[in-house]
Amino acid sequence: MEKDQSKDRLVDTHAHLDQVDNLLQSLSEARQAGVRAIVAVGMDLASNKKTLQIASENPGHVYPALGYHPWEIREPEVEETLSFVKDHIDQCIALGEIGLDYKAKVRKNLQWKVFGALLDLAFEYNKPVILHCRFSHQRALDMVKERNLRKALFHWYSGTLDLLEKILTAGYFISATPALTYSPLHQEAIQHAPLKRIFLETDCPVNYQGLDSRPRDVQISLREVVRLKGLDPRVVAEQTTANASGFFGVRF
Repeated sequence: MEKDQSKDRLVDTHAHLDQVDNLLQSLSEARQAGVRAIVAVGMDLASNKKTLQIASENPGHVYPALGYHPWEIREPEVEETLSFVKDHIDQCIALGEIGLDYKAKVRKNLQWKVFGALLDLAFEYNKPVILHCRFSHQRALDMVKERNLRKALFHWYSGTLDLLEKILTAGYFISATPALTYSPLHQEAIQHAPLKRIFLETDCPVNYQGLDSRPRDVQISLREVVRLKGLDPRVVAEQTTANASGFFGVRF
């Protein structure tokens, strides 16, 4: 039987590995599932430190991104967290997960301040950004464009198609998650976007209607993109990995 060539060409471009139980087993299962690389994202000071540690222990397989998630912003911790990101920015391949969340209980003006500071760092150090923007896509897009950032990934995009077209016109990317199995808005976005602007991810350990996701489940994201676009799995695997390589500046 011919080997499925898509099985060794996948990158999980968004994983919270610091939150994954049985991490060594999960990483082993990911390798067996053909996940050649994982981008591990940070959310606050503690997770950034843990993410760097995990990446250092798994070179060539785990690549760190440093972030400050809008859910995790606490005013007394802002200065220390931003300083840590800046001091270790040469150790990461992107800034993420960062962004805005208008359902979070954090004041909007504080979110804007932190997000703006991180975008400024991304511009200064020429880093891609991995964005969380729940109910805040337009403002997030505006802030990214104001700083003339070249590389932005709108993770798990489930916004309107009109706004998606603005994101694509600006040259930015979106990512596909296992939520494609049930989310009409997410499905519409992936159907609309060209394959050259799509990444695969899991956002693990997010639970998708009973599935506690792990990096291996990027195979589900692949399967759903294949289904929605009617393409060969090898084509989707190769193109999404090429997209990630170009975006992060890493030959995965």
